[in-house]
Amino acid sequence: MLEVKNLTVRYGKLTIVDDVSFSVKEGQWLMIVGPNGAGKSTIINAIAQGTPYTGEVYFNDKNIKKYKAHDRAKAIGVLAQNNSINYSFTVQEVIRLGRYSYAPSIFSRTNKDDEEHILKAIEMAGLTSLLDQSVLTLSGGELQRVFLAQLFAQDPKILMLDEPTNHLDLLYQKQTFELIQEWLKTPGRAVISVVHDLSLAKAYGKQGLLLHKGKAKGLGAIDQVLTGKNLNAVYSMDVCAWMSSKLEQWK
Repeated sequence: MLEVKNLTVRYGKLTIVDDVSFSVKEGQWLMIVGPNGAGKSTIINAIAQGTPYTGEVYFNDKNIKKYKAHDRAKAIGVLAQNNSINYSFTVQEVIRLGRYSYAPSIFSRTNKDDEEHILKAIEMAGLTSLLDQSVLTLSGGELQRVFLAQLFAQDPKILMLDEPTNHLDLLYQKQTFELIQEWLKTPGRAVISVVHDLSLAKAYGKQGLLLHKGKAKGLGAIDQVLTGKNLNAVYSMDVCAWMSSKLEQWK
């Protein structure tokens, strides 16, 4: 579905992403992991055409740069790390924005297909009881579910999520990842997530991309990427011993 070839991002003399290549196939959930400053979010931004890069990105064998913005939105949906709304939109209004790329014009009304996708997204995210509520009154976890529902209504083929559970408590982390997992069950879809929590990466990811200082240090099946040897070299510590010591506290 998605193929990234020799992706490089530079800001002046500083190289943030250095010649990274990977592909994501239908049904896969790729977890991008690595220390702060490794280039994880920059990869998401580059694929979404939010930052200049060299190299090539293909979606279904077509260079992503050749897609018009509304066609790209139908192919790839992006959930940024930090989302905020400063206007008192209702939950329903925010979710409906997910169908914007399908509208023939700015003044077009939603059609039957739009309504079906919106309703399905609302039900899937469990937001029926909050539809008329202002998003300014929601908790962080509830707001994240609204943005996910907006993406579900958008109905892209690939979800790209930058720290989707950032600052969320344990319950909302679980709910968010289970929602994404359920969305992925439909054929013709794939997910790319940037995550810091290695436990979540192992629990939900099928593929892994381990980054260090902009370079790929591991790529493949998640258990083959998140090995003690790879993690220790990247994080400069005994990661497995640290994680095991944390688990021991709960036994």
